[in-house]
Amino acid sequence: MDLAESLSMAVKTLTANKLRSTLTMLGIIIGNSSVIAMIGIGQGAQRLASEQFESLGPNVLFVVPGTREARRTTFDLPRNLVLADAEAIAEQVPTAQAVAAQITNQYLVSFRGNNSNSQVIGTTPSFLEVRSFEVDRGRFVTQEDLDRNTRVAAIGADVPEQLFKGEDPIGQQIRVRNVSFEVVGVMKEKGSFLGQNQDGSIFLPLTTMSNRLVGNTSPFGTEVSFISISAINEESVGAAQFQIRNLLRLRHKITDVDDFGVDTQKDILSIVGTITGALTLMLSAIAAISLLVGGIGIMNIMLVSVSERTQEIGLRKAIGATQKDILVQFIIEAVILSAAGGATGAAIGIGGVLLVGAFSPLQAAVSPVAILMAVSISGGIGLFFGVFPARQAAKLDPIVALRSI
Repeated sequence: MDLAESLSMAVKTLTANKLRSTLTMLGIIIGNSSVIAMIGIGQGAQRLASEQFESLGPNVLFVVPGTREARRTTFDLPRNLVLADAEAIAEQVPTAQAVAAQITNQYLVSFRGNNSNSQVIGTTPSFLEVRSFEVDRGRFVTQEDLDRNTRVAAIGADVPEQLFKGEDPIGQQIRVRNVSFEVVGVMKEKGSFLGQNQDGSIFLPLTTMSNRLVGNTSPFGTEVSFISISAINEESVGAAQFQIRNLLRLRHKITDVDDFGVDTQKDILSIVGTITGALTLMLSAIAAISLLVGGIGIMNIMLVSVSERTQEIGLRKAIGATQKDILVQFIIEAVILSAAGGATGAAIGIGGVLLVGAFSPLQAAVSPVAILMAVSISGGIGLFFGVFPARQAAKLDPIVALRSI
């Protein structure tokens, strides 16, 4: 019997039992669709994170308190990163073009009974240049505001709709933790950054936020959450990182391990890529268990099929079919089930990824390699789990099989 005839018989046998064939493929379908969806969503998350960090510009560095190990293992970070450190970097690091210190916290912001739980950022005028923000109306925080502890605020593009309900926000008084601030500017739309809506933020003078809202939290000066630095150009990022680290080690009188970190955009992208890659791999591995379950299901159904078709096998052997013919016949049926389930699962997985891309910020990222791997693995699983039932069928004694007719 040639391969084409075996393939035709396998298709006829499987289509004759449509419901059973469909249920047999279900595990493979779920496994393939889950694996492809997880890989696609993971790649979309990596791409989104990369684009958002790249929007900062390739020459941005961040100084954060605590070592990388401490930031992974504890929330009790040192409180020795202060505004004076940012001022020293601006004055003494020649490769730093602009420096912006920042305090970030979440507060209830209100205006005439309208409330919003907003991210409040205390910062300096250089924030606009370093973080590529622009003012749409009015003005931003100035150096005079910092020097005088002025109670003024610039608001994100979404805040007018959230709090002012159509009124012009410029000149209005908003309350942050029951402290009044005059709105002096509205920012241009910026979008989200790592899941945080930047257009819902409130920007205050750093010194005002420290004195009026946060309080004195560090014995070394005005504590800041982190410092953003824009290097002169992309080529000077490495030199800026080295110079900033040496300056802060001198300022903090460090002789051993640093109590701060200086991370470039590439460093952070590498960390984000590692985290999202590990999560994608873990979720894909969990989803792949369905493929194993589907393979076991194929083996079970094929064993049932062998017992049901004992008479057919005996008759075919009696008219000249060899063990190889019977073996190939049942293996083809198993491979068709798993390959069809793999193709169906791949289509469902691709559709799921496209839906996620259409209704979320994640970009649809369907990997052809992931699709090929998933379908190939499902076909291999069908072949592997189909061998045992096929061997059982091929070993049947035709005389014994014919006696059951």
